[in-house]
Amino acid sequence: MTKTNDRGRDCDHPHADLLDHYSFIIASNRGPVTLNLEGGELEYQRGGGGLVTALTALANQIEAAWFASAMSETDRQWGAGQVPLGDDSSIQVKFVDVDEAAYNRYYNVISNPLLWFLQHSMWDYVHAPTLTRETWEAWEKGYVTVNQQFADAIAQQIKRNARPSIVMLQDYHLYLAPAMIHKRIRSRKKYLLTHFVHIPFPGPDDWEVLPEPMRTAILEGLCQVDLLGFQTRNHALNFIRSCENFVPKARVNYRLGRVILRHHATYARDFPISIDPNGLRVQAATEEVELYRQLLQEQTGDLRLILRIDRTEPSKNIVRGFQAYEEMLELHPEHCGQVQFLAIMVPSRLEVEEYQTYLDEIMAAAGRVNARYGTSEWEPVRVLVGESYPRAIAAMQLYDVLLVNPIADGMNLVAKEGPVVNQHDGVLVLSERAGASQQLGDHALLIAPCDVYATAQALHQALTMPGEERRQRAASLRQAVEEADIERWFCWQLDEVERLIQLRRDPSGKAAASDEKGSRW
Repeated sequence: MTKTNDRGRDCDHPHADLLDHYSFIIASNRGPVTLNLEGGELEYQRGGGGLVTALTALANQIEAAWFASAMSETDRQWGAGQVPLGDDSSIQVKFVDVDEAAYNRYYNVISNPLLWFLQHSMWDYVHAPTLTRETWEAWEKGYVTVNQQFADAIAQQIKRNARPSIVMLQDYHLYLAPAMIHKRIRSRKKYLLTHFVHIPFPGPDDWEVLPEPMRTAILEGLCQVDLLGFQTRNHALNFIRSCENFVPKARVNYRLGRVILRHHATYARDFPISIDPNGLRVQAATEEVELYRQLLQEQTGDLRLILRIDRTEPSKNIVRGFQAYEEMLELHPEHCGQVQFLAIMVPSRLEVEEYQTYLDEIMAAAGRVNARYGTSEWEPVRVLVGESYPRAIAAMQLYDVLLVNPIADGMNLVAKEGPVVNQHDGVLVLSERAGASQQLGDHALLIAPCDVYATAQALHQALTMPGEERRQRAASLRQAVEEADIERWFCWQLDEVERLIQLRRDPSGKAAASDEKGSRW
């Protein structure tokens, strides 16, 4: 029988002592729930982002306050309260009331598209970005302002907490918050600061495009973090390289994965985020998913299925995916009438012009393939637009080939979700620039995302692969995901947190001398 403590938490958890003696604070731009007032009653819907999915599986293990931007008047009225994310969740959601104009500058001018495009190495430097007076106003009166509000709210929570706090900042929206928090609470004994970057972190050549004041504020802000997490080892190395290039007073140590600035050490580590396989299987067994699967099977018939599931973001490389499929049909016409490419598209950031334009390009590319190869009895490409996770799970159960070919991606959890629920020994065709390639590359067909010809050949190879090889690859993919699931992702971070706490407790330097022992670096 599993032992529990006085809070009902599993005492056999490998980090039970840490979870009991520290309070957790999570901060992200978007919260874990969307609130609605219906007939005077407050209703909530859990968000579908990777972070929410990750922490929902862990909600019964931690007590935490989760800070997020207020997105609606309902959020502002709610302010703070207990919102269940799991059966035994003890996470309190607290909304930061951000002025609408400031939020627009912070999110729609600086975070997206400026930082997002930079970190995905997607700027066409001949034409963009062009930083104007409005850009600088958005930085000063938007990005700086919102980061300041988050830092103030988090600092107040740290002071309220009876126990020391572990603060877990999330993503590129809050790069300035670490330094701002430190200005308000100088004593490091009160908190330990982690920051996880969910998107790619590029090297110095990309960061050089930003003006020096912005670049310095971001990098020096991150140098106030104790533990800085990335999706891949290369992203962590890019952070160290960027500090070496642009933060003159920083001392970098590649062997230890460490940057020291003003006597403070920041450790850069890779923590590839993952999924909850058991939770996903429970969802896959629901009646709603079953109904969607039956509908998709009726519509697809005996056709082999190539699947992609993506948000309509330029980084996802959707247009080249359709071009590769078109190339495959030209090179291997035996697939005509035998295969359907199903693309499930979730609209994303349509308030940003580049995203609106890209959605138009996606639909045009799909229409071109259908116009060229389609017949009265066969639709080569089928596009479904809209957000329905049950429908996506149903499609993942049915694919013969899953195409994940982003130009750059932090992780891409679809590459991990698909192999867990798929029932056809489906083959994964994976971009080498997706974060998932670090863990899954040995069992997938890896492609360079801009190589349309090679992607076409990989699709053909996947469709014609012998059954035994398909089974071996599919089994290896499932095993890789299950051995490094979302709880493992969280525990990897706590392993490093405990190591850093031990370093703090050892002023003699003996622990520092064995810095690498037990570290994932």
